[in-house]
Amino acid sequence: MIWQRVFAMAHKEWREIVRDRLFFSLAFVVPALLMVLFGYGLSLDVENIPFAVVDQDHSAASREYAWRFIGSRYFQFRGYSESEREAGQQLASGQIRVALVIPPQFGRTLGRGQAAQVATLVDGTFPSRAMTTKGYVTAISTAFTLQSLSARVAAQSGASVEVVQKALQPVTLETRYLYNQSVSSIWSLAPKLIMVILMLSPPFLTALGVVREKENGSIFNIYASNMSRGEFLVGKLMPYVLISTINILVLWLLATVLYQVPFKGSFLFFLPATLVYVLCTTGIGLVVSVLVRTQVAAMIVTMIVTMIPAVLYSGLIIPIVSLGSGASIVAHLMPAMYYTDIVVGCFLKGVGIESVWRPLLVLTGFAVVLFMLGYAGFSKRPST
Repeated sequence: MIWQRVFAMAHKEWREIVRDRLFFSLAFVVPALLMVLFGYGLSLDVENIPFAVVDQDHSAASREYAWRFIGSRYFQFRGYSESEREAGQQLASGQIRVALVIPPQFGRTLGRGQAAQVATLVDGTFPSRAMTTKGYVTAISTAFTLQSLSARVAAQSGASVEVVQKALQPVTLETRYLYNQSVSSIWSLAPKLIMVILMLSPPFLTALGVVREKENGSIFNIYASNMSRGEFLVGKLMPYVLISTINILVLWLLATVLYQVPFKGSFLFFLPATLVYVLCTTGIGLVVSVLVRTQVAAMIVTMIVTMIPAVLYSGLIIPIVSLGSGASIVAHLMPAMYYTDIVVGCFLKGVGIESVWRPLLVLTGFAVVLFMLGYAGFSKRPST
C-alpha cells in the first residue's frame, strides 16, 4: 500500500464533501440536529399527567383525598367533572388521561372504619404510561389509607399517630437509585442517542460516497489507474472516519452540556471505543456500497439495515432482557447492542475497559469482518 496514493484519494474525497453543500450538511449538521430533536422530543418520564376529579361526596375526606393528587408533581389538575359520563368524554377526547371518581358517602364510610372504593379511569392507549400511572395512583392511595387508619387507631388508643404508623407499617422500604439518582430519562437516553446517530450517519455517508463514484462514472478512473482497491477504500473512508470523530466530540458535548448528563468514565477510553464502533458502522456502509449501484438504493438499504437495529434491537427503549428469544438473538447479531453497554457504562457508571472489554472485543470483530466483506466485494473490474 502506497500511502501517498491513499492520502491523495482522501484529499480528493474531502474536497468533494466540502464542495457539495448538501453532503456537507449531512455530514456535520444533521447528526447534531438529530441529537437536539430526539433529545427534546423523546422522553420516557411520566409526569404532569392531566386528570380530573368526579367528587360525588363533597366531604372533607373526599377533598383531602383529591388534594393528594392535585398536589403531586406527577399529576396536572384539569378541574372537577360533574359526572362520570363527562369524565369519560374528556378521556375520549384526550383532554385528560386519568379520572378519579369518588363515590357518595366516601367520608362517612371512612368515618365508620369501613373500606371505601374509589374508581380510577386510566387512558390505556399508551400501555406503559398507563401502568406507570396506575403505580402512582396506588402509591398515593396507599399513603392516604395509612394516614387515615393511623389517625383512627390513634384516636381510639390514645397513642400518637407516628407510633401507630410504625406499628401498622413495621417494614419500611428505602429505595436508592444507583447511577441515575434523579431517575431522569434524558440521562439514559442521551448516551443511547449517540449510539443511534453513529449507527445512522457513518454508513449513510460511506455508502453514498462510494456509490456516487459508480453513479457519475468516475469509478472508471479508479479502474484504469494503478491504485489498488485497498488504497482506494482506505483513502475513500478516511474522511468519513474523520467526520465521525468530529461528530463524536459534538455529540458528547451536547449530551454533557446541553442535557447535563454526567460523564463519569474516562474520555481516553470512551473516544477509542467509540471509534471502534464507528469503524463497525462505516463497514456497514462499505458493504452496502458494493451491493448497490445507485445513491437512492444506497439510502434505502442503509436506512433499513441501520435504523431498525438502532431503535428496536439496541436497548434504546426496550431492555434487551425484555425481548423475546428470537429478538434477543437478532440483537446479539447487531453492533448497536454492544456499544450501548459501553456508552451507558462510560456516562452513568464510570466503568472502563475492565468491565466492558467483551462488547469492545465483539465490536472489533464486527469491524474486521465487515471490512473484509467490503474489501472482498469491491472489484477494480467493472461489472457487466
